[in-house]
Amino acid sequence: MKVQVRGKNGFEVTDAIESYAHDKLFKVERYFKEELDAFVVCKIYKDHHRVEVTIPTKYYTMRAEVSNDDMYAAIDLAIDKLESQIRKNKTRITRSLQKKEGVSELFTDNFDLEALERELIAPVKKKSITLDHMSIEEGITAMEMLGHDFFIFKSEDTDKVTVVYLRNDGKYGIIETN
Repeated sequence: MKVQVRGKNGFEVTDAIESYAHDKLFKVERYFKEELDAFVVCKIYKDHHRVEVTIPTKYYTMRAEVSNDDMYAAIDLAIDKLESQIRKNKTRITRSLQKKEGVSELFTDNFDLEALERELIAPVKKKSITLDHMSIEEGITAMEMLGHDFFIFKSEDTDKVTVVYLRNDGKYGIIETN
């Protein structure tokens, strides 16, 4: 795996951090048959460190973002999160994209099939909602009152299905349907 590590927000990447990230990404590399690129961005903030790991493939992009007080711990957590995503979604990805040439050849067979089946058999929770007409401000208020990080409603301005969500940076985002 080709690993590129870079720092942001004034963080200088040391050889030790770069080597540590490369060694940890070896855990993820074993799941793939072909050589992939991995991009690791290390950011430093006043009260925590943030690590973003992105691995683009031909058909989809894997990404994990983790914050921690310690940069090494953040790298560990991000790699663990990526590995969990790969194990959880490998079968689903292969099935849904099997018509596209080469997807089934992307992954190796280094998976515990029984563990994958237990993870995939876990029930998917389903919820039915009635969309209320409301303003964006009312949608944000409803989301905060529920303690959720997103809320779906029908915009009274556009009459479109709208999703308001809380971004990682603490700001709000809006998604509108066509």
